[in-house]
Amino acid sequence: MDPSSGSTAELQSFLEQEKQKAVLNELVGKLTDVCWEKCITYAPGSKFSSSEVSCLSNCAQRYLDTSTLILRRFQNMQR
Repeated sequence: MDPSSGSTAELQSFLEQEKQKAVLNELVGKLTDVCWEKCITYAPGSKFSSSEVSCLSNCAQRYLDTSTLILRRFQNMQR
């Protein structure tokens, strides 16, 4: 058994986790940009209005649902 194979597997696992973190960070950044532009119509005060909160919540949910759907479709295409 190759003693370096354990560290190679660990490195691959670490790199995959870091890649997933980067994808998630990119998704959150895009979600923030898209929903902010759509829902915040003027400079917010100390808190968001109820309509802004509702809009941000709905926008984020739709964005995540759409991203999940697209990801699943790509995964199915690779099979």
